Amino acid sequence: MPLDQNEAPVLAALAAYHREDRLPFSPPGHKQARGADPQVRAVLGDAVFLGDVLASGGLDDRRTRGRVLERAERLMAEAVHARHTFFSTCGSSLSVKAAMLAVAGPHEKLLIGRDAHKSVVSGLILSGIRPVWIDPRWDAERHLAHPPSAPDVAAAFAAHPDAKGALITSPTPYGSCADLAALAAVCHERGRPLIVDEAWGAHLPFHPDLPSWAMDAGADICVTSIHKMGSGLEQGSVFHLGGDLVEPALLKTRADLLGTTSPAVPIYAGLDGWRRQMARHGRELMGRALALADRVRTEIEAIDGLHVNDRADFCGPGLAADLDPLPVVIDVSGLGVSGYQIADWLRAHRRVDAHLADHRRINTQLTHADDEETAGALLAAVRAAAAAAPDLPAAPAVQVPDPAALRLEQACLPRDAFFGPTEDIPAAAAAGRVAAEMLTPYPPGIPAVLPGECLTEPVLTYLRTGVAAGMNVPDAVDPELRTLRVLRDRPARRAPGPPAAYR
Repeated sequence: MPLDQNEAPVLAALAAYHREDRLPFSPPGHKQARGADPQVRAVLGDAVFLGDVLASGGLDDRRTRGRVLERAERLMAEAVHARHTFFSTCGSSLSVKAAMLAVAGPHEKLLIGRDAHKSVVSGLILSGIRPVWIDPRWDAERHLAHPPSAPDVAAAFAAHPDAKGALITSPTPYGSCADLAALAAVCHERGRPLIVDEAWGAHLPFHPDLPSWAMDAGADICVTSIHKMGSGLEQGSVFHLGGDLVEPALLKTRADLLGTTSPAVPIYAGLDGWRRQMARHGRELMGRALALADRVRTEIEAIDGLHVNDRADFCGPGLAADLDPLPVVIDVSGLGVSGYQIADWLRAHRRVDAHLADHRRINTQLTHADDEETAGALLAAVRAAAAAAPDLPAAPAVQVPDPAALRLEQACLPRDAFFGPTEDIPAAAAAGRVAAEMLTPYPPGIPAVLPGECLTEPVLTYLRTGVAAGMNVPDAVDPELRTLRVLRDRPARRAPGPPAAYR
């Protein structure tokens, strides 16, 4: 029997909590804002504190007999055609780790697209899973990676038939999408599950003109960040389960291993309310967003020096299978400046924050929350930035290697390198050494170097010139990359040839 998508169990329970005027002698210690600092209350407002109650022993009773969260998760699963759904208040960085641990264990192999987010690499470090890296589809002209294809994954399984499953990122932060149905078929022919890191795809189930989403394509586990393209609060994530290759109880225990015992009820409420909003009005809201994005893309394309990346750029043989048009990715290289410079100018002079910037692009992400007013402000700001570009300093050159040189040899497991004996050495002496840290241009958060990879001069030059041009590498021990952390007991070696280890 279908569930009533007009319900929102978490929101209803929170409203009941306030209506009943409950008196807590339990955490959180601010006691419904009464103990919070007045200056904090003035900035945040009391609503933040009023929504902050215990999930168990507050929102629900101590044994969760009201099944508040369980009912909210069942409603979410039905709304997006999943078999099971689990809420997380620790972001998709936790959810993707739980998914990995549900499929593979220490020293077992997992096929992973090398364009994975740093949270996946963190999962490898914590778990000891042995990665089998699959190269993404590299666009050498635009210096951009797209998700691996089904033949790429099939070839990896042929070389590693003992791999426990595959993990693919789709959509990418730039909006390019994999052929998930074909990928799922490759995995299921071998009885292996497909995990999709779909952090940027929360909106995909709610309009037919958007790319297919993971559950409809037959994926087994899908991780989605509701706060990225939906209406949830930061850290609001869900992971969905389909098929019968992964046991629901197993996935839940893996999430419990990593998750907090003090989940944030406001984040649960945001997830619950977003699901109801999309179940009621999703097609209408997403239809308006798509129409708005189409107009914005057209108008930006008409600005001299700017080009909006579209299907003709991102999709086709050897590239992506599909494109989400809501990330409006603007190539600014025709202005003679970098994406870093344009993003900084927009923030400083027009109070407009771009989602991400790289050496030649910015991503001005639209969602269902945008309207004619916000779109107009964006267009005015981008036009002003283009007009100001001639007065900006010449863009420092970022020396991006060709795709083959970007791939590094994995000399040892990420876990072994991260926890091994290390030393910090000058970056100029690091070529040939084994990295013991992640080096991740952020956003979007895809590591250029992983622990256990052999450093090469082309990649080091790319990162050093990138930092000089405005790239942010926040997870490095030295974010300026004057020094690098490497394994102490690994002597310098010749720059490696094509990657071999774990391939």
